[in-house]
Amino acid sequence: MTYALTDSWTMTRRELARWARQPVTIVVNLVFPVMLLLMFGYLVGGGRGVSGDYVDYLVPGMLALTMAFGLEGTMIAVTQDLNKGVVDRFRSLPMTNGAVLVGRSAADMLQSALGLTVLIAVGYALGWRANGGPGAFLGAVGLLLLFRFAMLWIGIFLALVAGKPELVQAVQILVWPVGFLSNAFATPDSMPGWLGTVVQWNPMSQTATAVRDLFGGPGGESGHVWAAVAWPLALLVVFFPLAVGRFARLSR
Repeated sequence: MTYALTDSWTMTRRELARWARQPVTIVVNLVFPVMLLLMFGYLVGGGRGVSGDYVDYLVPGMLALTMAFGLEGTMIAVTQDLNKGVVDRFRSLPMTNGAVLVGRSAADMLQSALGLTVLIAVGYALGWRANGGPGAFLGAVGLLLLFRFAMLWIGIFLALVAGKPELVQAVQILVWPVGFLSNAFATPDSMPGWLGTVVQWNPMSQTATAVRDLFGGPGGESGHVWAAVAWPLALLVVFFPLAVGRFARLSR
């Protein structure tokens, strides 16, 4: 375990070093969700079926949506390592299998935490407030990061299946239905029956609903907190071993 943690931290530092060489990518990833928040909050509108201030409903939904999007950076980095022979170089070292993937995911989680901080700050500037208390606030952030971690390993697995950077964009499109077939912008009750059912079962909707409850805003339901924990854990149980196994087979 000690060797695995040391190897993973070394790979995390490697990924963080890319930030200094590619600051524009980091800035774009931070600005994009802010633009979405402003666009849906003030330009496009929305809030069908929402009672109360729409911003109080929208901001938690946007926080959950941000955790589902922005996976292409990690996916491209994984495929580039495969195609540039970097994995072969690491394979010649006494390194724990999967440390490259864990390091990449750790760097992504740090960027995701930074993105959450920026978006929460913008939400406060727009008048949104978290009214659930410090403990509930930390719990909501924890649920958001857990959902991101699960989505991240789905993205890593899909990147390993795609194998090439130019195919990542096509695979990334598969993530969009998860984001937009959700309750991020409107309540399921305002949708057609079949669509509302799909939206309610969406893992991202479960996270958004639980986070709204913890933040003390409209659209929250306390019963969804356990579902917001169970869904990401179930996804991790499936895709984490799939990704590590796929990486091990590619590295032979």
